[in-house]
Amino acid sequence: MTDSIALTTNDYDYERYDRSIDRHVGFRPVDRQRDLGRLHAWLNSEHVLPYWQLNDPLPEFRTELDAKLADDHLTPYVGTLDHVPMSYWERYWAADDVIADYYDADPADQGIHLLFGPPEYLGQGYAEPLLRAMTAFQFRHPETQRVVTEPDVRNDVVVHVFEQCGFEPVREIELDEKDALLMTCERERFEREVLAPERPVDAERREGEA
Repeated sequence: MTDSIALTTNDYDYERYDRSIDRHVGFRPVDRQRDLGRLHAWLNSEHVLPYWQLNDPLPEFRTELDAKLADDHLTPYVGTLDHVPMSYWERYWAADDVIADYYDADPADQGIHLLFGPPEYLGQGYAEPLLRAMTAFQFRHPETQRVVTEPDVRNDVVVHVFEQCGFEPVREIELDEKDALLMTCERERFEREVLAPERPVDAERREGEA
């Protein structure tokens, strides 16, 4: 099963209409010049600080962002609603990440990090549609059969969102920067329990169609 609702545009690696929120959800690669200021502001937000700890001064953050942009195992994205930037995402290859020390990673496994920036987007029901879209985007890679994540164990809200999108808890793990909950999402379960039920609700849309 493929995500036939999605399309690709010049600026976006992935975009889809989600009828449950009546919004277009999209992900475009981070651009240093375009996004440095907004990402720095988001990471200094009160609701982000306890979980990311990347509230460095701007020059140090610029260096950190440059390192992420040069990292072959990770792709940073800006998540948008109706093309308005409102979230930050990292899509990474799990086998080349520290997470591979905690489970038997397949070379095609992918992982997710995420945060919502502007506080007005919190608690509005947007997290699940965005996470569904990112996970569907990752499963477009034909060899990927599993997506993993490791949210902070204290972040009950995020853990619940992952569970609603087909992720299952594996066990708690100790990372350098946090105590985390290792969670996995298998392709078969995602397509059966997450993608398939939403198809009657979402309008199918392909590039070039009305």
